[in-house]
Amino acid sequence: MNQESRAAFFDGTAEHYDEDTFHAQVADALVAPLPPEPGLVLDVATGTGFAAYAALRLKPARVLAVDLSPAMLARASAKAASLDPTGVITWQVGPAVPMPSPDGTADVVLCASSLHFLGAVAFADWLRVLRPGGRLAFSVVSGARFKPSGPFADFVPADLTFPLDEAGAAALAKDFVDVSAQTFTVDDGERVRSVFVVHATAP
Repeated sequence: MNQESRAAFFDGTAEHYDEDTFHAQVADALVAPLPPEPGLVLDVATGTGFAAYAALRLKPARVLAVDLSPAMLARASAKAASLDPTGVITWQVGPAVPMPSPDGTADVVLCASSLHFLGAVAFADWLRVLRPGGRLAFSVVSGARFKPSGPFADFVPADLTFPLDEAGAAALAKDFVDVSAQTFTVDDGERVRSVFVVHATAP
C-alpha cells in the first residue's frame, strides 16, 4: 500500500474522526503520568491532534505533530486558535515513520491510537529520536478484540503482533526500560472499548 493510498484513506475518515471521543480519552491517559515541562514532544501519526493538544498541559517548549493525511492535519490545526493560541504545536504533513526529527532530540514521544497502522518498525525510530531518559507513551489494540477485515486490513502492517494482555503489550517496548502497561477501558453505556496504554523510558 503506497503513501498516496494511505493518505487518501485517512483523508476520507477525517470529517467524522473527532466524533469518536474515545481517541481523546486515550490521549489523555497517555499524557497524564508524564513529567512536566519537556523540551520537545513528538506526536506520531497525530490524526486530528488529540495527543498533541493533550500534551500542552505538560507545558512543553515545543510539540511537533506529524500525520500522513492533509485532511486530518487541517482539522487538527483548525483547533489551534482556541486550544493552542501561542503556537506551541507545529503541524507537519508526512510519514510518521521515520519522524522528521534529529537523533536524540525528543523528550517525549506520543503515539495514540495509531500503532496498528505503523507497525513494529516504529519502535526503532522512537529509540532514535528520544534522548536517553526520554519518555515513550503509546496505545495498542488487543489482539483479542482487533480483527481487521476487508480493505481496512490492507492498512495494518504484518510485522506487529497485537498483544493479548498487559504483559504482551509491555513486551512490545522490549528495547526500552521502566516499561509499564495498563488496560484502559471506557464504557459509554452502549459499548465497552479498551486498549493497552504503555509507558516506557529510553535507555
